[in-house]
Amino acid sequence: MPELSQETERRGAVLPFGLAEVTGPSMVPTLYHGDRLLVQYGARIRPGDVVVLRHPFQQDLLVVKRAAELREGGWWVLADNTYAGGDSTDYGTVPDDLVLGKAWFRYRPRKPAQRSPLALLRWALSAARPVLTDRSASRRLRAR
Repeated sequence: MPELSQETERRGAVLPFGLAEVTGPSMVPTLYHGDRLLVQYGARIRPGDVVVLRHPFQQDLLVVKRAAELREGGWWVLADNTYAGGDSTDYGTVPDDLVLGKAWFRYRPRKPAQRSPLALLRWALSAARPVLTDRSASRRLRAR
């Protein structure tokens, strides 16, 4: 199940930043289907960061997960939605060279049904947000 629709990739980008569109439920409630991400390719990754990576078994597929901890062999990544799966509990550690970058900013496009003034105001106040680091990710990992 794809997690990102790629719009700009590191190789083709002039700057180390790119845009990606989220598809799928694995990062709910942090990210929702249709959200756009500003990704910094080659950024330093720390535990708790939301990262864009190549799927270890399908390297043409980009996914977004939370980096939980650095282990021997690479990063252990987790979905924020534990019921969605598709993370290191399924495929193990992800080698460093498959982790492409870090998500810094999330933009949620307006839905066509959001036409009332109140709906537009709510959208405007929540549409653009930084993607925050969750330092408790490694604690959740140890609790499993």
